Amino acid sequence: MSLCQKSCGVQRGLTLFTGGVECLGFAGIIFGWASLAFTLKQQGFFSSYCVNATGVDGLQVSDCSGQDEQFSLVFTIASLMNNFLTLLIGFIFDRFGTLILRLLAICLYTLGTLLLAFSTPALASLIFPGLALIALGGNMLLLTNIQVGNLFGTHRSTVITLLNGAFDSSAVVFLIIKLSPCGIVVAYQAGISLKASFLFVSACSIIHLLRTFFLLPRTIIPYPLPDHYTYGFSCGKLKKSDDSDNIDPQMSTNETQSAQQDCAKPEKTFRECVLSKLFFFCLIWFSVIQLRLVLFIGTLQPTLDLLTGGEPSLVGQYINAFAFTQLCGFLCAPWNGFIMDRLKRKYKVAGMSDCEAELNSSLISIFVTALMALVFSICSAIPVLPLQYFTFVMQVLCRAFLFGGNATFISVAFPPCHFGKVFGLMLTLGAAVTLLQFACFTVVEDVLDGDPLYVNIAMVLLMLFSFIHPLSLFLHCRRIAAQRTKYAM
Repeated sequence: MSLCQKSCGVQRGLTLFTGGVECLGFAGIIFGWASLAFTLKQQGFFSSYCVNATGVDGLQVSDCSGQDEQFSLVFTIASLMNNFLTLLIGFIFDRFGTLILRLLAICLYTLGTLLLAFSTPALASLIFPGLALIALGGNMLLLTNIQVGNLFGTHRSTVITLLNGAFDSSAVVFLIIKLSPCGIVVAYQAGISLKASFLFVSACSIIHLLRTFFLLPRTIIPYPLPDHYTYGFSCGKLKKSDDSDNIDPQMSTNETQSAQQDCAKPEKTFRECVLSKLFFFCLIWFSVIQLRLVLFIGTLQPTLDLLTGGEPSLVGQYINAFAFTQLCGFLCAPWNGFIMDRLKRKYKVAGMSDCEAELNSSLISIFVTALMALVFSICSAIPVLPLQYFTFVMQVLCRAFLFGGNATFISVAFPPCHFGKVFGLMLTLGAAVTLLQFACFTVVEDVLDGDPLYVNIAMVLLMLFSFIHPLSLFLHCRRIAAQRTKYAM
């Protein structure tokens, strides 16, 4: 192996490692909202929405349902920003490439962390734009990292799901802000203020900048990966041409033209991709499961208040357990990709094409995700406090499989040149469905007197629609197999 080949191998390893750190430590921290909301509530954010009410025994009690609604609204808006603008992000990514999108992401992310750093109970409204910008910037960082899987060939699905799992597990960052390094002590009580914590996160943006310029291409990593592909610093020398990010100068003229034609003439147009059954049923599968997950996170605080009788220490204990389980997404998600990669190699041996083998391997992942979502919904609908520990585990598994499986499926079912747009549209339309999260929360608080039982039962029934996608994909794969058999005869 030449020195140049070793250098490229080290470079790709560093790209993957730093991408995992970036996704784990920064990109998806809004999913740790339950931990941050607990801390903000303790500090008195939105406390003006608490009102005095008369209890059943005639005593005066404090009704903070209005405060809970504000926290739920913050998370709802941030979740929408996390997904709703992804279509625009996808167009920017496909049109301008990695460099421009990451610079924009770093600016938005840094501004969001600064807004949270300078928020106070008197300036609680800063949380709305702050968390929304963090969500938007983090989603941009994830999109630029998903393409790193293209560098690793037969392990592509494993890498994509690994990075998505790291994105989910970054919820632990808000737990770290909530807790001191020693354990069960609120950070600001230990002398670590929210301002100092978020200023540190803001300063870490320099790491994102360094990675953007030295460990990622200026354009997009192609798939399938051309021979002798190089990017960034190659053999100790930074390439000056934008074209060098995609096609190595050592490739022949025919290889170069072929690689360019693969992107210039995709098998389907973007319109055909969007109007296909694969996209429509994937959208149903993704949207209903994401709605269940978002609703669970957004209502976790009031649900635990109800199940614990409002005991703050017990609520904090369960929120800590929930946040710790989020970290396990980083460990669970790669198994999804590992299974898909192994199945893909098995199907290829059986005579299938690359595309057919990848679709068949995705089918198993999609079905298992729908099944886990159904089990998770059933568990969350049972109002038994100790059962919530198992519910937390199922939530992490379901989320890890959902986002990693969705990204992998889109990357294999649609032309690579439309990945950013199709992926963005999927998340945008999914975000529109998550608007129901705040409506469901309002129904629970105002109509059902804080008891989410009937809404949870409705969510269990809704999860049955998620099985339409694996059924449709199974029939699609059977048609492809029948055509292959017909042509082979």
